[in-house]
Amino acid sequence: MYRVWNFLTNYSLLLIFGALIALVWANTNPESYHHFVEFVIWDHAPIGHLHDGHRTLTLHYLVNDLLMALFFAIAAKEVWEAIILKNGSLRGKKAATPLFATAGGMFGPIAVYLGLAALLGSDTYSAVANGWAIPTATDIAFSYLVGRLVFGAGHPAVRFLLLLAIADDAAGLIILAIFYPSGELAPEWLLVSLGAAIAVYVLFNWLPRHLDRGKEARPNSTWVRNKLSFVPYLLAGCVSWYGFMRSGIHPALGLLFIVPTIPHADRAFGIFSEAEQYLTDLLNTIEHWLKHPVEIVLFLFGLMNAGVEFSAIGDATWLVLAGLLIGKPIGILLFGWLAARPLGLGLPQGMRIIDLVVIGFVAAIGFTVSLFVASVAFEAGPVQDAAKMGALLSFAAAIVSIIAGKLTRVQKQEL
Repeated sequence: MYRVWNFLTNYSLLLIFGALIALVWANTNPESYHHFVEFVIWDHAPIGHLHDGHRTLTLHYLVNDLLMALFFAIAAKEVWEAIILKNGSLRGKKAATPLFATAGGMFGPIAVYLGLAALLGSDTYSAVANGWAIPTATDIAFSYLVGRLVFGAGHPAVRFLLLLAIADDAAGLIILAIFYPSGELAPEWLLVSLGAAIAVYVLFNWLPRHLDRGKEARPNSTWVRNKLSFVPYLLAGCVSWYGFMRSGIHPALGLLFIVPTIPHADRAFGIFSEAEQYLTDLLNTIEHWLKHPVEIVLFLFGLMNAGVEFSAIGDATWLVLAGLLIGKPIGILLFGWLAARPLGLGLPQGMRIIDLVVIGFVAAIGFTVSLFVASVAFEAGPVQDAAKMGALLSFAAAIVSIIAGKLTRVQKQEL
């Protein structure tokens, strides 16, 4: 069922390509690179960075704050299906131990990051403390690929890793919303977003189904689907995004309220599932429509955010890497063991406690979301660049994972 390579080619290779271009550009002509990133599209615009009493729409804002909302909408769709739908991967007892391990995979990196920052002195701690969430992230696609390389596609640890990564994404969305506002908070604007979600759900989802009760042909639902399609949800998404922007919460999360309102299948086949391409519900149809646009968005995201000069490596770089490469494995091992043994929740059949260490190293590949958090945790400057370099270098976790798999004698299991 799982076709991770298709997902990687669809969503991640262009991201890497954009990041490589940005790295080369920033290290050969940094002035032109930063001029490109901060290119002003529209001054005194209705959307954009708020400064000096007005908003300015820059290329960086367009990508990070507006277009990345499409990427987070797809992530939210997978999390929503995993939690709500029948056979969702984060439902029931099977998800209990991975959820505990996810908590460890977040608390561990935070403790290591802030603990080491405190040891470096109060000045360093003050400068880097706001980046505590950067090493909590796990890049689902790359971690899943490395997990398959280390364990084999048929090993139960791969499914465990996937559950952990999805739960990590859900927690990451919450952290971004609560701890990293994009401006002065005005939570009353969230009522606009919530109102848009309720209105589009009632008028274009619940009401047609209510009117179709007892009618096998479902004329009202069919008319809404055929004539209006995604348009009501697009308009509601625009309103919701604007509400998030005005509320001060990062607007890249602006579609989160809308995703659950879109008509969806009553079953979840799982992230990377090939079967989902045959589903005709509107939510999966929209995801298929977004595939190519999101590829381009991720290319632009890599281009806008990975342009870091190698000379920028500093304290934040090593703190991010330590949080990922030390905090993740320790946290996942401790919390996973606590759930599996003292709490008696157990591990999937065929999995060993020591496999949790290897899973921890695999989950330490932060990349996409770590880069995003670094871009919002710090103002543009040396600390942000150093933290971004840590997110980029987290690919080293792939090599460490393979070595850890050999040392712990992982028995690969293919499908």
